[in-house]
Amino acid sequence: MSFSAFFNSMNTIELKQKILNGKFDKEFTMLYGETETPKARYSDAIDEFVNLYGERDNVRLFSAPGRTEVGGNHTDHQHGLVLAGSVNLDVIAVVSQNDSNIVRIKSKGYNMDEVDISDLDIKESEKGRARSLIRGVVAAFKNDGYNVGGFDAYTTSNVLKGSGLSSSAAFEVLVSNVVNGLFNSASVDAITIAKYSQFAEREYFGKPCGLLDQMASSVGGFTYADFHDPQNPIVEKISIDLNRSNHTLCVVDTGGNHANLTQDYADITLECKAVSNALGVEFLRDATEEDFYNNIAEIRKKCGDRAVLRAIHVFCENKRVLTQKSALKRGDFNTFFVTVKRSGESSYDLLQNVYSPSNPKEQAISLALAVTKQFLNGRGAYRVHGGGFAGTIQCYIPDRMFDDYKKVIESVFGENSCVKLFVRPVGGYELKGE
Repeated sequence: MSFSAFFNSMNTIELKQKILNGKFDKEFTMLYGETETPKARYSDAIDEFVNLYGERDNVRLFSAPGRTEVGGNHTDHQHGLVLAGSVNLDVIAVVSQNDSNIVRIKSKGYNMDEVDISDLDIKESEKGRARSLIRGVVAAFKNDGYNVGGFDAYTTSNVLKGSGLSSSAAFEVLVSNVVNGLFNSASVDAITIAKYSQFAEREYFGKPCGLLDQMASSVGGFTYADFHDPQNPIVEKISIDLNRSNHTLCVVDTGGNHANLTQDYADITLECKAVSNALGVEFLRDATEEDFYNNIAEIRKKCGDRAVLRAIHVFCENKRVLTQKSALKRGDFNTFFVTVKRSGESSYDLLQNVYSPSNPKEQAISLALAVTKQFLNGRGAYRVHGGGFAGTIQCYIPDRMFDDYKKVIESVFGENSCVKLFVRPVGGYELKGE
């Protein structure tokens, strides 16, 4: 352990007392907008850590946020443009280095994951499990020549499952920040951590994801990303206080079932790829709109009408992201909200990811959008959130209307289905109470 790490670490009793005495209040306010709930949450996590591993002298705290997609619905897998924000819902960890080659992580509600990092080969039997993400993150650091080692951790998450807030990316970014903080003096930058996290999910977990979720969780704040070259994305952090808009950001969990939707998600990528291939390129980002529209009759014969509509969405959505980015940078919330609604309309009409065509009787997202449109009557903004087909919608509700909106929408989708969010200014983070 480095001298600085030793100096900043403390035992579990000291750490809990420091939390209760308000030494972390400044960081809690930055991350969560309040102090009392996080005080209880982190204190409880320390108690659970002690129950699992006993008292320790070198205990540290880490957090990684979920993310909300702000603009760029299904553009990242076409090497497009994206806006996203890290949110106040996160995965937290109480961690202690254990001076071995074993990583032990107990997540609330799940069995202990124990990984021997002396063996970093991909394990087919681990694919689809958290253990593969741990092994993959450590392998990514090791492959680039960084230090790795064993540690014990207890984690707990309030990132909503299946909400489009990306709990898996938050977990990956959390583990990456633990390895970075414990063994590399936090020397690895946020973009590289996002890449390591994506590597773990793609290669070890077995999910062919884009880089959006990990980038937003790792970088933090409002993040603009251009994935034309996904190995070297152009990333810009946008400093903006959404509170100035006098609107409340929230998501509504419609309770839709994500089972059997894998093919629906895959079809979007496959159909976009069919169009790009018909244009002689690998991704739609590499095609020109002029070439696309000049050949649209031939493309629809080869690829089908839905593929053509989805390609139109991607072309238009990339341009909307640039408009949104510019609007946020100059504090023009009216233009921003207009583009949010247009993005939602495009996802509904062109991308067609608001309900599964295999189960048209279940249209919870469509219903949530309709109820929200009726309630707002031209105000605010709303759109399908994340992958779609089931899950959540994202809304920007005028502050004065939020309490009434929550009552209306929860009368349809149930108590606590409407969750208020705010965009926190940092991504993956170690809390130090300084």
